[in-house]
Amino acid sequence: MKKNIVSIFCLCMLAFFAHGQKALSEQMALTAMDKLFKDARFTNPEKGPTWTYDMGVVLEGVADVWRNTGNGDYFRYIQNWMDQFVAEDGTIRNYHATEYNIDHVKNGRSLLFLYKVTGKEKYLKASHRLYEQLKVHPRTNEGGFWHKKIYPYQMWLDGLYMAQPFYTEYAALMNIPEIFDDVVNQFTYMENHARDKKTGLLYHGWDESRKERWSDPKTGLSKHFWGRGMGWFSMALVDVLDNFPQEHPRRGELLQILNRTLTAAAKFQDPKTGVWYDVIDLGTREGNYVEASASSMFVYAMAKAVRKGYVPSSFQKNVDKGFAGLIKEFITPAGTDRVDLNKVVEVSGLGGKKYRDGSFEYYMSEPIRTNDPKGVGAFMLAASEVEFFKAPKTKRQPKVTLDNFYNNEYKKTASGELKPYHYLWDGQDNNGFSLLGRIFEQHRGSLHTLKEAPTAQNLKASDIYIIVDPDTEKETEKPNFMRAEEAEDIARWVKRGGVLVLLLNDVGNCEISQFNILPKQFGITFNEDSKNRVQGNEYATGAVEIPSGTGIFATTKKIYIKEISTLHVTPPAKPLIESNGSVVMATAKYGKGTVFAIGDPWLYNEYTDGRKLPAMYQNFDAANELVTWLTNQTK
Repeated sequence: MKKNIVSIFCLCMLAFFAHGQKALSEQMALTAMDKLFKDARFTNPEKGPTWTYDMGVVLEGVADVWRNTGNGDYFRYIQNWMDQFVAEDGTIRNYHATEYNIDHVKNGRSLLFLYKVTGKEKYLKASHRLYEQLKVHPRTNEGGFWHKKIYPYQMWLDGLYMAQPFYTEYAALMNIPEIFDDVVNQFTYMENHARDKKTGLLYHGWDESRKERWSDPKTGLSKHFWGRGMGWFSMALVDVLDNFPQEHPRRGELLQILNRTLTAAAKFQDPKTGVWYDVIDLGTREGNYVEASASSMFVYAMAKAVRKGYVPSSFQKNVDKGFAGLIKEFITPAGTDRVDLNKVVEVSGLGGKKYRDGSFEYYMSEPIRTNDPKGVGAFMLAASEVEFFKAPKTKRQPKVTLDNFYNNEYKKTASGELKPYHYLWDGQDNNGFSLLGRIFEQHRGSLHTLKEAPTAQNLKASDIYIIVDPDTEKETEKPNFMRAEEAEDIARWVKRGGVLVLLLNDVGNCEISQFNILPKQFGITFNEDSKNRVQGNEYATGAVEIPSGTGIFATTKKIYIKEISTLHVTPPAKPLIESNGSVVMATAKYGKGTVFAIGDPWLYNEYTDGRKLPAMYQNFDAANELVTWLTNQTK
């Protein structure tokens, strides 16, 4: 009798989450922080650590764990590693551009991540250096990047992951639109040459010159379909799509390549174990083995592709079976809140001084390791993605609209363009709402931004509408103040079942008097005051205790709110939380709808991402509980 996939998945998850253990992604991250990069390549005080892509894969996984948990320790781990390499002028220790090694571009993703979060110019300057390499990196005759200078005229599947996600993200940040066509071309060239028409799988490498002994003299292709090679290619596609313009005419080509690649991989998912073999199509051949890094990469790519809507939802069964297989086949406990990842092939390549001929026997000869970083990073990404998508407590799928009309500030970006900023979904810096947006997405919410004045028509499809920090004249040249007709339209929308979230600010940092036209309709007035004014790091001044019985915050006990406008509340509104004799949060039922109000932007990244606040303040937990409650209020 066959076991149900979901039952297997649930049993595996229960086994590892028993007794209040951390999520598997976090357990793997803690193992990485404890055990990895302790060898001479990274601990030599004279030479310094090696600039290597496998470290970057681990840092990508740790970044996802940070986004899922709001634990600043994970961010600091990433920053501390990169700071060992990056000088203030952007030079990168132990990086040599003239080697023209595509692997060495990989860590540019971590540089851009750190720049977007911290705003420190040194990380941007360092990323410029990697881009300069790509501008002159040698290419095949049709334009494909060589894998390395020492491997001329060769494209490997690995190389797409090493360069294209960074290349795309850099193009988006620096407004270099011509790069996007080049990105599509790189995947097209690789697929055109490497894809097997019969199986849909992609061969590990292609040699345009046909000079390598491993290459077929007619096709230039290597002999086998290497699992991790296809895994790199799959991850590259889903990560590139994060920053590839939605409106670009060639975005559909990337989606088609992704669908073809994942469809082919799914056909070779081992029905017994749920995972994938090292040489992906030869599962029955003696000596072949199920391999952890490739399996983790496929689970990550499929899970993310399903969540983002890139592939049909039918792939979810492959994700569930694959993740259960990862746990059963490769994961073993390694102490309190720690796990090990077993059966990771150390490396597989083609050619080189110690010649790798691409034969089956060659692939089987490479060492198998526990906790090899390429597998550890990929497993963290897979586990984070699966945990993220499994977490929501509601089946509702609300449309969450963030105002960019009353809050309408601009600043210059890295490319010199003037763009909106301050309390927006795409802001990863202190003032952004990227983490709050991610929590809404975890609860199946779709994120939208309203740049025009709210009307009955443009609010009609929204379930949740969030207004944050309306502009004063000192912030915006011509601020958009709340008008009576707009307030009436919003109130009617709430009455029909909308959920309105008002996150204002203290007097002097927010326009309050005219904005009050809106909240007064629900019995809420924002006072023109400024309480909880914190000096320096005297965080206790901003501490707010959460009483029991709020109906919103069940496990959150203490939060941090600084420089707030307090509230005056009359029916139908009700005080939710009071502090030092003042109402700081209130809710109201209005018709079929709901209003939540606080006199502070509160849940922006600076006070949810764990980098600044002491751990006793549970703003990240409060954000999760508030989003759950808001979602449950939608009709």
